[in-house]
Amino acid sequence: MPPHLTFGTIAGFRLVTTDLPRLAAFYRSIGFDAGEPAPIPAAEMALLGIGGSGMRIAMALGPSRLDLDCYALAGRSYPTARSASDRIFQHLALVTDDARTAWERARGAGATPISRQQPVALPRSSGGVTAVKLCDPDGHPLEFTQFPKGANVGWQGSGMLGIDHSAIVVADLSASRRFYAQHGLAEGQPMLNHGPTQVALDGIDDVVVDIVPVWPAKAPPHIELLGYRDRASGSLDLAVNDIAATRIVWHAERDALVRDPDGHYHQLSRAGRQQGGSPSR
Repeated sequence: MPPHLTFGTIAGFRLVTTDLPRLAAFYRSIGFDAGEPAPIPAAEMALLGIGGSGMRIAMALGPSRLDLDCYALAGRSYPTARSASDRIFQHLALVTDDARTAWERARGAGATPISRQQPVALPRSSGGVTAVKLCDPDGHPLEFTQFPKGANVGWQGSGMLGIDHSAIVVADLSASRRFYAQHGLAEGQPMLNHGPTQVALDGIDDVVVDIVPVWPAKAPPHIELLGYRDRASGSLDLAVNDIAATRIVWHAERDALVRDPDGHYHQLSRAGRQQGGSPSR
């Protein structure tokens, strides 16, 4: 592994949209601060391989960063026929002290459910969190995560607090583990989630999923690899301007666009976060 492609720490995340005002309004409604729309730099557009121009709104949730990107050359919409076990599924886990209130607010702002019911409390063996999965108005998956009181001293406060991790579905856990280890991430304690609460959370019958956290040098946020057992995970043939082509942005020593073994996008950036306006209330 050439050292110049080693991932550093996660600078933030980028979501693709064809309607910047609508998606920005949704994320504002659930607690994000937002800057003004600004052009995406031409050098970055060239790195992404997208013709034409692009606009970006930079957003913040506590210490976490999220950019919304819109391109003149639009890609494909988020597929409607998918499940939480498909490789296209990549969610952002947003930490809150009240998952039920967060879900009700998001639903009122246009979110649609993935989970089969209200937030569910997972057993201690599965982390003990209270969580619910949903989609934003463009189809990007989200998870609202509420840690047990005192269980995670890194997240303190009330309301929506920040982005804890991005979870990605992978077809081959061994290959993904090698990829992220080669890029400088350390593997955490794996978990095996199953049972009625996981079924309710994922909206999938008889679900069994291996969860492997991988950690950059500094976290949060981090990445979680999701390996669903005995399930076809679908294909992941995404162009970078497709709505489902979420990008994890890394502080790095050079600018580059990298894809993992399943096709998920990683954008390495010397600036960490490019121009796009400063979020403000």
